Amino acid sequence: MIVVTGGAGFIGSAVIWKLNRMGEENIIVVDELGSDEKWKNLNGLKYADFFHKNDFIQLILEDNITFDIDSIVHLGACSATTERDADYLMDNNFKYSQILARYSVNNNIRFIYASSAATYGDGTNGYNDDESRLEILRPLNMYGYSKHIFDLWIKRNNFFDKVVGLKYFNVYGPNEYHKKDMRSVVHKAFEQIKQTGKVRLFKSHNKQFKDGEQKRDFIYVKDAVDMTLFFLEHRDKNGLFNIGTGKAQTWISLVTALFNAMNKSVNIEFIDMPDDIKEKYQYFTEANMKKLQHAGYKNKVMDVEEGVSDYVQNYLLKNSYLDTN
Repeated sequence: MIVVTGGAGFIGSAVIWKLNRMGEENIIVVDELGSDEKWKNLNGLKYADFFHKNDFIQLILEDNITFDIDSIVHLGACSATTERDADYLMDNNFKYSQILARYSVNNNIRFIYASSAATYGDGTNGYNDDESRLEILRPLNMYGYSKHIFDLWIKRNNFFDKVVGLKYFNVYGPNEYHKKDMRSVVHKAFEQIKQTGKVRLFKSHNKQFKDGEQKRDFIYVKDAVDMTLFFLEHRDKNGLFNIGTGKAQTWISLVTALFNAMNKSVNIEFIDMPDDIKEKYQYFTEANMKKLQHAGYKNKVMDVEEGVSDYVQNYLLKNSYLDTN
């Protein structure tokens, strides 16, 4: 069995979608569905069973798992960069992950977990996924810190030669609809264009960047999933790896691709950045992809024009989800 925690979430459901397309249905989904629309991400996907995240971790703690687990793809976490409940993030993102990692290593189970580009902070120390440089990183928010301290814990316990950590950059694509404020700018901007015919972007408050020319490494979810599952197939590859395109692109480039995909004229309005995020804003992110390439990953990655076009034409305009049927 392949366990996917956060399996009803954005990247998790996309991983299950791709596994189904590869012919794999022996999948355990672990998540907390709550009262939002996240359940729709599972509609049309094939899996063997579902466990609430609390029930699953209790089975692990009691050593009461009654099915053979081959791999755990641990994508479940609170991903809100604005979350301020530090105790919740420590329990949900750090402690929970520790339990799964120990269990996996002790039972020779393949363990792949989600870290985040938020661990890099403002980028002063670069975006190099070299484990030896972990101690110099300073995340800007509690979410990034909760991911960072788990990376450090993995390193201190000498687990990086047994497990895989993935630092996801700015992922966008189908099945993110339930994420509310944490949706990608592509989805938010799509709704703005439909309603008003224009997109609102934050002004720059950094003299090094003009308005809209802040840059991020935007990666389409299908590529992020392909990179993730590379490590499910190549079990001899371990360590910490960036999941991005290696090419930073501006917000203007991103929304221009969106207007083009919707066959609309570009119309951008710049607005002030809220005070509560000004000091925590990343003006530039770009994944160093040499380590993943050296590990053997050779697949072509979509740029924003290709990714946004697929997202808009095949999902947003059709109001559809990833579906294996």
